[in-house]
Amino acid sequence: MVERRSTGTGWPDALPVRSPGAGGRVPAGSEEPVDAAGVPPVDGPDAAVGGDGPSGAGAGRGSRRVSTAGLMIVGLLVLLGFTLAVQVRSTSTDPTLAAARQEDLVRILSDLEAREERLRQDIAELEASQRQLTSGAEGRAAALEEASRRADELGVLGGSLPAQGPGLRVRFVAGREPIRASELLDAVQELRGAGAEVMQISGGGGRSVRIVASSYLLDVDGGVEVDGVRLTGPYEVLVIGEPSTMRTALNIPGGVVASVSGDGGTVIVEERDVVEVSALSDPSQLRYARPVS
Repeated sequence: MVERRSTGTGWPDALPVRSPGAGGRVPAGSEEPVDAAGVPPVDGPDAAVGGDGPSGAGAGRGSRRVSTAGLMIVGLLVLLGFTLAVQVRSTSTDPTLAAARQEDLVRILSDLEAREERLRQDIAELEASQRQLTSGAEGRAAALEEASRRADELGVLGGSLPAQGPGLRVRFVAGREPIRASELLDAVQELRGAGAEVMQISGGGGRSVRIVASSYLLDVDGGVEVDGVRLTGPYEVLVIGEPSTMRTALNIPGGVVASVSGDGGTVIVEERDVVEVSALSDPSQLRYARPVS
C-alpha cells in the first residue's frame, strides 16, 4: 500500500511502504524496512556488484586482472616446459649410441680416455724437447738428436722405412658379396682415428701395399686397386698401434665389421705383440719444392 505525507512544499510525496516479511520488520518511526539484524537492505548499483559502493566494483576488476595474469603465467610455464623437453630430447638422442650396448659404450669411453692419455704424453714429450733445445750448451747436440729422431718418424709415416711394433692383423673374408673398396677404406679410416701409425694391405696373391696419406682405393674387376696395384681377396691389413683401442674402433656398431657381416662376410681381428710392416711406398718426385739449407 502507499502512504502519502506532506513534504512542506505543498506537494505530497508517495513512499512505498513494505510489509514486514519473513525476516524483516519495520521499526517504529522509520519508513524503511530492515532485516532481522536491523540493517536496511541495499538497493541500486552497489548491490548489483556484491560490494559496498565503489570498493566492491574495484575488487571485481582486480580479481579479473589477477585471473588474466595467472593465465598468462601458466601459458608461459607450459611453453617453457615444452621447449625444454624438445631440447633435451633432440640433444640426448643419438641413433648410433642409442643402439649401442652397455659394453660398447664402455669400450668407446675407454677409447676416448686412451686417446686423451696419448695426447697428454705427446704434449709432455714436446715440452721436454723444447726445454732441451733451449738449454744452452747442450742445445746443439739435443737439436741434432731430435732432428734424427724426427727424420726416422717421418720416414716411417711417409712409408719410406719399415716398422715393427704391437698392433693388429685384420683379415677380410668375402661372403655372398665381394669386399668393396669402400669397406677397406672405412677400416683404414677407423684404424687411423684409433691411433694407428703404420699400415699395409695385402691381397690373395701375396702383394702388399703401404698405406700413406696419399693412398687411394678403387673397385676394379675381380678385386681392389690400391695406389695403382691390383689386389684380390681375401685381404689382410697389418697395422701398428694400440691393439685394444683399434679393436674397439673396428667393432663399433655400424662400423666396418657390421658392414661386412651384413653382406655375409667375416672380419677376423687378431691382436699381436709384434707386427712387422715391410712394404714401402715409392717417394713422389717433387717438381717445385726445394730443400732449404
